[in-house]
Amino acid sequence: MNRYKRSALALLVASVFATGPSWGNEQEDMEVVRQTTINLIQALVDKGVLTQDAANELIKQAEKSARKKVAATQAAESKVVRVPYVPESVKREIRDQVKQEVVAQAKAERWGDVNAVPEWVDRLHWEGDLRVRFQSDQYGKNNAAATSFEVVGQTNVTNTTDKRDRERVRARLGLLAKVTPGVSAGFRLTTGNTSDPVSTNQTLGTYENKYTLVFDRAYLKLDPSEWLTASAGRIPNPYFSTDLVWDDDLNFEGLAATLRTPASSNVPFRPFVTVGAFPLQEIEQTPSVLAKDKWFWGAQAGFEWRMSSDTRFKLGAAYYNFKNVEGIPNTAGSTLYDKTAPLFRQKGNSVFDITPGATDTWALASKFELVNLTGSLDLAHFDPVHVILTGDYVKNSGFNQSEILARTGQNIEPKNKGWQGRVTVGMPVIQQRHDWQAHIGYRRLDRDAVLDAFTDSDFHLGGTDAKGYFLGGSYGLDKNTWLSMRYLSADEAHPTSLRLGVDVFQMDLNAKF
Repeated sequence: MNRYKRSALALLVASVFATGPSWGNEQEDMEVVRQTTINLIQALVDKGVLTQDAANELIKQAEKSARKKVAATQAAESKVVRVPYVPESVKREIRDQVKQEVVAQAKAERWGDVNAVPEWVDRLHWEGDLRVRFQSDQYGKNNAAATSFEVVGQTNVTNTTDKRDRERVRARLGLLAKVTPGVSAGFRLTTGNTSDPVSTNQTLGTYENKYTLVFDRAYLKLDPSEWLTASAGRIPNPYFSTDLVWDDDLNFEGLAATLRTPASSNVPFRPFVTVGAFPLQEIEQTPSVLAKDKWFWGAQAGFEWRMSSDTRFKLGAAYYNFKNVEGIPNTAGSTLYDKTAPLFRQKGNSVFDITPGATDTWALASKFELVNLTGSLDLAHFDPVHVILTGDYVKNSGFNQSEILARTGQNIEPKNKGWQGRVTVGMPVIQQRHDWQAHIGYRRLDRDAVLDAFTDSDFHLGGTDAKGYFLGGSYGLDKNTWLSMRYLSADEAHPTSLRLGVDVFQMDLNAKF
């Protein structure tokens, strides 16, 4: 009986000490059982059922057995990998996030791309075009002789009677390099020469000699925000304009900034403001040179209005103020103001000789402060065919008849306004095969309405004091390849001017990339 009791007690104690550690209420319950068992053994000792040595031996054997069992259990559990439960939605979110990060890194580092190029190559944007032209200049039968124009200071008129046919080519290659997300550097090489700011044509027939390449653009462009763009250097024309005031090939030297509502705002009415300052001629003043630096500044305000899904209207009002471009007469025998004569002219502006009695030095008679209003209405009711109406008006508010008389001794009649209207039908831009476009327009440009140096070099073969019509069309031969033709017929604008009628026919084969 005593042996039976001892065995039962041993088994009870072993089961108590073999129980592994637990948490919360379970741990408390096991501790109660353990303490109760010990108390029970002690009670048996007190009653004389067990001796103290026998009780201690039972407890010792139970503890030893329990330790072995716990050790074995812990060893088995250490080999088990416990995976916490993760909800399926969380798994998908983690998977998508990791996938996006890996794909982005793979694209950036071009994993597995055998044709991978350095990252900086992606920051370079190249563009260019090539134009081959046939041009025929046809002069009126009743034109004044070229020598008659030289007498009145229109020295760039060298032919007024003989028809001239020529083949010409224009090649341009431009690069826009992204320095940072907000800074770009622009360059463009073109045919032409450094003495003509309004033409990049190279006439064929140089006894197979090579062409000259020049930089016609070199600038930095800053885009600190969607609202603001600023450029400095030799930059593209920053103003909304037509070739009534500025030739299409003209680029400006200086700096300009445009503040406009960004296209991403997707609002129908987007105002803009453009300001700029541009040096025309830097002159080092010395005791023998009193002419001042020539430059101009311009400001334009306007808006683009998306009147409906197929009607857009754009309007710009500009003011261009040219400084120190008018001539100043020299005193007898001096050359102090020789550099007030312009570095470049086409023809048309009123001029006077600032060194009478010596070698002819012709300079501009008028000051030039231009007020210019330009508008365009784009009707896309028959998209992809558009009807585009363009109008342009300019007035030289700097023309002052009495001031000119006092300075030059000439009483020059004020002819200081110009305007142009044009209608274009077809695709706005020729991009694909069978794209087409046709246009017709009329222009009148008084002799002192604008600086003759910077206006269109094709109509009337350049300059001011001209009126007439122009028409033409373009047809897409292939992607970014098209054939265009136009005819420009112009005569002198004023009855008192020397007679000069010039008709120009141009046929162009164009390609761009």
